[in-house]
Amino acid sequence: MSRRAAARIAWGLWAIEIAVLVVLIPSGSGSGTWGEATGVVFIAVFASTGALVASRIPGNPIGWLLCLAALAFTVGGVCVSVSEYALVHQWQRTVVTASAWVGTYVWMLGVGPAATFLLLLFPDGRLPSPRWRPVAWLAGVAMVVTIAGLALAPGRIENTRVTNPIGVASGTTVMDFVTTGGLVLLFISILASCVSLVARYRAARREQRQQLKWIAWSVPFVLTWLGASIWVESTQSGDAAIDIANALVSIGLTVVPVAIGIAMLRHRLYDIDVVINRTLVYGALTVTLAAFYLGSVLLLQRALGPLTQDSELAVAASTLAVAALFRPARARIQAVVDQRFFRRKYDAARTVESFTGRLRQQVDLESVSDDLRGVVRETVQPAHVSLWLRGTP
Repeated sequence: MSRRAAARIAWGLWAIEIAVLVVLIPSGSGSGTWGEATGVVFIAVFASTGALVASRIPGNPIGWLLCLAALAFTVGGVCVSVSEYALVHQWQRTVVTASAWVGTYVWMLGVGPAATFLLLLFPDGRLPSPRWRPVAWLAGVAMVVTIAGLALAPGRIENTRVTNPIGVASGTTVMDFVTTGGLVLLFISILASCVSLVARYRAARREQRQQLKWIAWSVPFVLTWLGASIWVESTQSGDAAIDIANALVSIGLTVVPVAIGIAMLRHRLYDIDVVINRTLVYGALTVTLAAFYLGSVLLLQRALGPLTQDSELAVAASTLAVAALFRPARARIQAVVDQRFFRRKYDAARTVESFTGRLRQQVDLESVSDDLRGVVRETVQPAHVSLWLRGTP
C-alpha cells in the first residue's frame, strides 16, 4: 500500500469516526455529562493519533491498531446510544436487539489489541524476538474466547431490557466460565506484553529506548487515574459518582495514545528525560507538601485548641509554612532525583562545579587547557576535543 493510499484510508476512518461521535453519541443518555464528554475526547484522541501515525508510517501496524481501537470504541458508543434512543422512541425491536447485542462485545476489539499487540509490537511493528510469538497467539485466543463468551451468554443483556437473541440455551454457567477464562488469559497476555517492553528496552539502542520511555512515563498516569476512579466508585454512590469515575478513566487512558504518537513520530523525542525528571520532582514535591500541610493543620489545631476554637489560624499558619518550604523542598527533591535517576546529569554538574573551584586557583594556561579538555570529555563525551586559543596580537 502506498503512503498516499494509506493516508486516505486512515483519514477517511478518522472523518467517519469524528462525524459519528459528533452526531450520534451525544443523542443518547450515555454515562452522564462528564463521562460522555471525556469519552468522546478519549475516542477522538485515539482516532487522531492512529490516523496520524498510519498516514506517516503505513507499514507499521501501530497506527492501524490505534485506528481499530478508536473504531471499536466508536461502534460501542453508537450501539449504546442507538439502543437507548430506540427504547425511548419505541423503534423496531430488531434495531434495539442488534445494537445491544453488538455493544456487549465490540469493546473487546478495542481493548484487547490495544492492551496486547500494541505493546508487543511497539515501536517498530515487530515482536522483540520469535520467542514472543506464543504471547501473541495467547492474546489472540484470549480475545476470541472472551468475545465468544460475551456474544453467546444467554439471558438479558447487561444494562438493557433486551434478551440475547443467540444466547446458548441453558448455558449460563458454561458461558460465564468461558468469559472468565478468556479474561484471565487476556490478563496474563497483558502482563506478558508489559514484560516484553522491558526485554525490548534492555536490547534497544538509544533512540528506541527514548521511544519506550514515553510509554513507561504514561503508565503511572494511567494507574493514578484508574486508582482515583476506583476510589470514587467505591466511596461514593449514585449516578454522579459513576459519571465522575468514567470521566477519570477516560482522562487517564487518553495519555497513552498521546505518548505513542510522540514516540512514533519522534516529535521532541528526547524531551522525555526532562518530562520524566519534572514528573518525578513535582509529583514527590506535591505529596511531600500535601502531607506536611495536613500534618501541620492537625498539630496546630490540637495545640491551639485550648486558646481558640477557630481553625482558620491553623490553616493560615500551615499555608504560610508550605509556601516557605516550597523552594528548599523542591531543590532537595531535585538533587535526590538527579542523583538517583539521572546520574549522568548529576555527575556532570558536580564535575563542572569542581572545575570552577579549581579554576580560581590555577594560573598556568597549559594546566587550565588540559583540565578544560578533560571536563568536556567527561561531561559532554564528544568523539573528539580540540581547544583553540587566540594568540596575542
